[in-house]
Amino acid sequence: MAACRQDMHDAPRYDPLEASTFFANGSAARQPVANTVARGQLNLDRHLYEGVVDGRPAETFPMPVTADVMARGQERFNVFCSPCHSRTGEGNGMIVQRGFRQPPSFHDERLRNAPVGYFFDVMTHGFGAMQDYAAQVPVADRWAIAAYVRALQFSRRATVEDVPADRRAELDRPAAVAGEPPAQEAR
Repeated sequence: MAACRQDMHDAPRYDPLEASTFFANGSAARQPVANTVARGQLNLDRHLYEGVVDGRPAETFPMPVTADVMARGQERFNVFCSPCHSRTGEGNGMIVQRGFRQPPSFHDERLRNAPVGYFFDVMTHGFGAMQDYAAQVPVADRWAIAAYVRALQFSRRATVEDVPADRRAELDRPAAVAGEPPAQEAR
């Protein structure tokens, strides 16, 4: 009981904007040192950090969507999204098959027409039964996932004409079996 004293709860401190006789101006609040900027917390780019442009969900990505971004998006989607949304975005992932609430398919008309900033916002803040993933998935990865979701949506309705002419021959090749090297082309 000797250690349980109220002194720690009554430690000298100032409440916000409380008067003080210690400083010449009579205020306990101090101004930050001139020309200082907080590091790592000044997120002024609303497009990048919030998925918003002119107060509306962004229609564009804040960075170039490259093959590396798409590969990262697929990897992160498979880790964080596919348990509920499935690897194809249908909304029938393993969690749903075990009895949890089914999310909408990314291939629904409403979500195909949704701006890409909408997907970023839902990952950031959650929606309905979906929790937010802001703490688990960094900003760049959320955008990469959104790019991959767009690719899933596009692939569902893609036609042969959507494939670049110089790559159409690849469509006729048989799919490689997992673990086997691709077959050598005849020379």
